[in-house]
Amino acid sequence: MIIDAHGLRKTFTTRSRKGTQTVEAVRGVNLQVEKGEIFGVLGPNGAGKTTTIRMLATLITPDSGTAAIAGHDLLKAPGAVRRNLGYVSQVGGVEENTTPRAQIMMAAKIHSVSDPAGATADVLDRFDLTEMADRPGRTLSGGQKRRVAIALGLVHGPPLLFLDEPTTGLDPQNRANLWDRIRQLRELGTSVLLSTHYLDEADALCDRLVIVDHGLVVAEGTPGELKREVSGDVVTLRLDEPDRAAETLKPYARETRVDDDVLRVYVDDGEHTLPTLLRALEEQGLTLSSIALDRATLDDVFLAKTGRSLRDAGAAA
Repeated sequence: MIIDAHGLRKTFTTRSRKGTQTVEAVRGVNLQVEKGEIFGVLGPNGAGKTTTIRMLATLITPDSGTAAIAGHDLLKAPGAVRRNLGYVSQVGGVEENTTPRAQIMMAAKIHSVSDPAGATADVLDRFDLTEMADRPGRTLSGGQKRRVAIALGLVHGPPLLFLDEPTTGLDPQNRANLWDRIRQLRELGTSVLLSTHYLDEADALCDRLVIVDHGLVVAEGTPGELKREVSGDVVTLRLDEPDRAAETLKPYARETRVDDDVLRVYVDDGEHTLPTLLRALEEQGLTLSSIALDRATLDDVFLAKTGRSLRDAGAAA
């Protein structure tokens, strides 16, 4: 196991003219990450994802809890922990006036890499950065900067890489390109801990994941397991009286959930259940404005666990 964390907690206290405010950012998180897997931490902005990763990366100290990273105790051997991981923050840390080659070479020397020039050339080649290696950072595109940031985190060859919201702000093409790079890391044996608020990213990349909300883990498993736990299919209806419609359809559903004017009906077999649902609504004089049939998504899992949609909780989908 590359990460074995139990009961991580972190509280921040801020002071202002309005007084002192205490925020429990992380409230007892457990994480077990196996070697060679991409493990996701999915949740809305402010859920505690970044704080959790920063604690595991030794950047901030937990108030309580324990963790072993690559076999090293987080609190007793922080230097050994740092040698065994790469960390890429949300902002990336690429210098605007320095070339990628110079930045990566400096990182290699800081990590006491035996052949910094060779290690730099290797990661530049691996991330298709050689042609732009001697241009100032400010001339690179957003996608290129993210690749440089990951190269900075990998130049010393760590077995574990932390990626905090790695594709935020990237266009679809650059997001897809970076996803391919992350998959390649797994194929080469690097374990990846990835935080994201993008539903499709977690679904596409993660072997396993936890969903966090308000500093707590509310669900854990593979994307497939989590979606099957909710239900096979989701019928989404928009209509004027969703609460009355929910009562009408309860006998035919595993579960019903109302969110403003949207009614979600969770069923085992949507294709065969849909005609029955429509007949029941018609008999009660309930008029639809729209209807959709989909497989359960990670947003449905979040909704089932927290009572609200991840899309509406301060996250983009």
